[in-house]
Amino acid sequence: MAKSSGLNVVQNLKISRNNVNAKYFIGSGKVEEIVELVKDTNLDLVIFSSELSPSQERNLEKQLECQVMDRTGLILDIFSLRARSFEGKLQVELAQLRHLSTRLVRGWTHLERQKGGIGLRGPGETQLETDKRLIAIRIKNISKRLEKVHKQRDLGRKARLKNELPMIALAGYTNAGKSTLFNTLTQAEVFADDQLFATLDATIRRVILPASGEAVIADTVGFIQDLPHDLVAAFKSTLEETRRANVLLHIVDAADEYNLEKIEQVQDIIFDIEANKVPSILVMNKIDCLTDFKPRFDRDKEGRIFRVWISAQSGDGIDFLYQALAEQLSGMMTHAKIQLDVTSAYIRSEIHNIGYIHNEKVNDFGQWVLEINVTHHYLSKLLSLKGVTLLWEQKSQQK
Repeated sequence: MAKSSGLNVVQNLKISRNNVNAKYFIGSGKVEEIVELVKDTNLDLVIFSSELSPSQERNLEKQLECQVMDRTGLILDIFSLRARSFEGKLQVELAQLRHLSTRLVRGWTHLERQKGGIGLRGPGETQLETDKRLIAIRIKNISKRLEKVHKQRDLGRKARLKNELPMIALAGYTNAGKSTLFNTLTQAEVFADDQLFATLDATIRRVILPASGEAVIADTVGFIQDLPHDLVAAFKSTLEETRRANVLLHIVDAADEYNLEKIEQVQDIIFDIEANKVPSILVMNKIDCLTDFKPRFDRDKEGRIFRVWISAQSGDGIDFLYQALAEQLSGMMTHAKIQLDVTSAYIRSEIHNIGYIHNEKVNDFGQWVLEINVTHHYLSKLLSLKGVTLLWEQKSQQK
């Protein structure tokens, strides 16, 4: 993670401990060892892979005489580099301020000066109290702005529900290849790179899926072990796309030796955001990094496709993923044959954009006869148009 944030990692230390030192988190002997390391290598920053309390962070900085950052602080720093949209930047700042507010503790002399009536400071208010109050005001303002953004997102979500468009959400451990798969499925150009948290914003696109028709795909923020609570809270709206999806594609780096552990960690977060009831498909990505591994899908005892092996980078196995999605979304779709009068032939091009046409032909009267796969809602819309006749319909059982 440190390298992903642009830092030059000089040395890694693995510390075994049975008990947590209340003052330094680690033992005083290990603190002295790090003090010498900082002096010898002229380090500017020491990062702990665990969470530090505000007092532990402050005590360590005093002893080491350099900046100390814990795991949450590092993740927040990476997030601030990756945020691109207005909403994403607000969400990151909100999480940063919430984290900072727990770090405002007495101990620095500049926070203990007693000066009243200067600037925004109230009479007799300490610097510490001023900092806390200003941060609280900023948190409140950002929360209000995010609420407006969330309402706009809700309007778009309601419109999709009204049109019965299937929602497919991509989720997974960070750097598993979600954005690459998103680009492959949608032909969009979403930022995708081999780095942590390349995606922070819920990018949503409409797509035409073979044998399924029109759907909406959402690429969401990558998960990580023990994702800080402040981040989960700040990105609640972004993660909402996962909870409200019709199908959840859990993307896994098949070439990662720790993928089983990461699958469990992602599933824990999915449970925490109450998305565990959404039907899911395990997408084992990056099989191009495995030796002599061919794409395939696996079925469970009920015959449902629960796992697909693909390479989003090369496109190998994408057809298997399309098949899995078609089967999973079949409850929302209907298979029908319709007839278009000569005056209604223009509707055919719209169906090509919205649904999936199995076959089509022109009959002896110059009318188009189409065998289509569309949502129940869209078929009803078609049949309400002049010149469209239903010849037969094979309804899928709603799931």
